[in-house]
Amino acid sequence: MSRARKPDWLKIQPPSGREFADIKQTLRDRDLHTVCEEANCPNIGECWSGDAGDGGGTATFMLMGDRCSRGCNFCDVKTGGMEPLDPDEPENVADAVAEIGLDYVVLTSVDRDDLPDQGAGHFAETIRAIKERHPGILVESLVPDFQGEPDLVRKIIDAEPDVIAHNVETVERLQRPVRDPRAGYEQSLSVLEQVDRESDIHTKTSLMLGVGEYDHEVYRTLADLRERGVDVVTLGQYLQPSRSHLDVGSYVHPAKFETWRRVAEEELGFLYCASGPMVRSSYKAGELFVEALLREGESVEAARERARAAGD
Repeated sequence: MSRARKPDWLKIQPPSGREFADIKQTLRDRDLHTVCEEANCPNIGECWSGDAGDGGGTATFMLMGDRCSRGCNFCDVKTGGMEPLDPDEPENVADAVAEIGLDYVVLTSVDRDDLPDQGAGHFAETIRAIKERHPGILVESLVPDFQGEPDLVRKIIDAEPDVIAHNVETVERLQRPVRDPRAGYEQSLSVLEQVDRESDIHTKTSLMLGVGEYDHEVYRTLADLRERGVDVVTLGQYLQPSRSHLDVGSYVHPAKFETWRRVAEEELGFLYCASGPMVRSSYKAGELFVEALLREGESVEAARERARAAGD
């Protein structure tokens, strides 16, 4: 099967710049991983050098190692061979956040189905370490599904990040060819719904386009997400990491991404929707969240004061 040629709008600028180099060195010094690097995110240079609020750019720390217990057909993170958790990782991440100078930090992780609590406690401990070290910092947590176990999801809720994200990834029909068999559409929706039901924490998810979905399925998925109380959604183009991964079904034109943004924000009422060929789940997460708060009438200072109060 011949591979479709990438259109011009998918050209990627290689990462560069002093801030990019400094962040990379800080991560290496502390033996930390980012999903930006492990998943070969095309926006790594832009996000690491960008502006989130009045501080540094957005970097997404990947917790619990660089190997995942699941094997999704779209993902470039290595599978199997997981190592024991590093007990120093929560403090090391908190130290790195201080050194980089972030005001908004994104945490995610590999899946760790091999652990008794699937890593929920370690994830929550990292959130608390950052909040204790940096009162008022805004923390987004992009979490696994924890096999839909409410007690494990509640551990993340109780750590009180400002955003809890979990990616549904694709429309319901395509879950099985795209995601690991242990994942699932309703299971992912249940995680997001629980966060909305049990807290005031903003919820967020992400969809890949170009894996074979139809427009009516994308609309149905967006509607399902709003019905479950999801506040923020991002949409981006799926790009095949290697020939052994899922084929690209189509390249979606930027104009269609803009249409989906308008549908999500203006028709369905999402707080904001980042939508474009190169958008990924953590794309400019800090900038866009702060802008959305301002549109809602809440200042960045008020959001940080709320974060400080939650940590007291």
